[in-house]
Amino acid sequence: MATILPADKQRFIDELIDLLKIPTISADSKYNDDIKKGASWVQNALSKAGCTETEIFPTKGHPIVYGERLIDPTLPTVLVYGHYDVQPPDPIELWDSPPFEPVIKKTELHQEGALFARGACDDKGQMYMHIKALEMMVTHDELPCNVKFMIEGEEEVGSDNLELFIQEHKEKLANDVILISDTGMISNTQPSITTGLRGLSYMEVVITGPNRDLHSGLYGGAVANPINILTQMIAQLHDENNRITIPGFYEGVEDISKEERAEMAKAPFSLEDYKNEIKIPAIHGETGYTTLERNSIRPTLDVNGIWGGYTGEGAKTVIASKAHAKISMRLVPGQDWEVISDLFTTHFKSIAPESVSVEIIKHHGGQAYVTPIDNIGYQAAHKAYAETFGTDPIPQKGGGSIPIVPLFEDVLGTKSVLMGFGLDSDAIHSPNEHFGLFNFFKGIETIPLFYKHYVDLVNADKN
Repeated sequence: MATILPADKQRFIDELIDLLKIPTISADSKYNDDIKKGASWVQNALSKAGCTETEIFPTKGHPIVYGERLIDPTLPTVLVYGHYDVQPPDPIELWDSPPFEPVIKKTELHQEGALFARGACDDKGQMYMHIKALEMMVTHDELPCNVKFMIEGEEEVGSDNLELFIQEHKEKLANDVILISDTGMISNTQPSITTGLRGLSYMEVVITGPNRDLHSGLYGGAVANPINILTQMIAQLHDENNRITIPGFYEGVEDISKEERAEMAKAPFSLEDYKNEIKIPAIHGETGYTTLERNSIRPTLDVNGIWGGYTGEGAKTVIASKAHAKISMRLVPGQDWEVISDLFTTHFKSIAPESVSVEIIKHHGGQAYVTPIDNIGYQAAHKAYAETFGTDPIPQKGGGSIPIVPLFEDVLGTKSVLMGFGLDSDAIHSPNEHFGLFNFFKGIETIPLFYKHYVDLVNADKN
């Protein structure tokens, strides 16, 4: 396959920087115009890379960008999925450089430099690898099959309008395999392929006490404080072994065999490096499981945000009328996110005292997902990584969630292959998010090999 020329490398970086400057924050309506600008940018990039047809599809939320290059109806078709929307950059003050003013800096793990900006790794940088890979294949006449792109603008807010889109465009999106780079790998010397994703249930709770904020001197001790009550309720959601206490929560969760746990343990992992990287004195989690198991094969419950009362400068002695929290649960195969959401709702209301009222809002969620390693798509990815990295990739279950992946299989009937090139240390969803230039270019080199090996394996399977 063709190599990337130095002049092309600089151009690819410059183009990605241009995209990263656009604050495509899907969660905040103030950025709706930037979302539209981002969608147009992606459409133009697809056209320049070699897509013969591109289109922006409006939705009730943010637009979806589609592109295709179909060379022969008898050949396999790869559908590439990615997203151009990003997480809010807050807290801004913790960024070393402005989140939408990309800069390149060296780090301990990225000696060739890393691009620092919101969305650098999740998912603009990884999505753009696929566009540049297409350009490389088209330029050098090495595209071995048909390719389609579906790049959305609502992944970070739950992909609310994607299901309707794929239902309405099943024929347009028809494919043999779906290729996604929205995950990571173990290290730059040890690649891995994500073979499983956890599901997700995302909830919001509101605890209401008095009908207005009260003076804490006049009412303190005599009226339930919603913030106190909320924290007490949240504390009851885990037991002394850090197991989740919601009745029925673990029903259906499969026990991973000792053999599979032993295989997982073969992945290179330093507990001391893990602690040092995120500056924690000790690990924490469910009793009886290792750190790698806790963040991949076990379900979790975490408070993602909590607020209420006075949080401004100085003092205000007040008992707040309301307290709020946002809570996410990462789920594993055997757990249905709708069922878990209902179980959470019933349990959380049941542990509330009579002195407050409880409102629970179900935001979004999705099911867990598994790609078997005997799948042709996985095997093609394995060969591609092995060729560019010089070592076999390790199959690895991921702790994150991409709720639309199981939806793709349900509606389109095809498996997804998760070819991530980011690292856990790239600070996605956090201040100072970054993506290594090594990883960016290694992705562009590896992706065309996936196409080649996939077509070869499909043809071998036919014979």
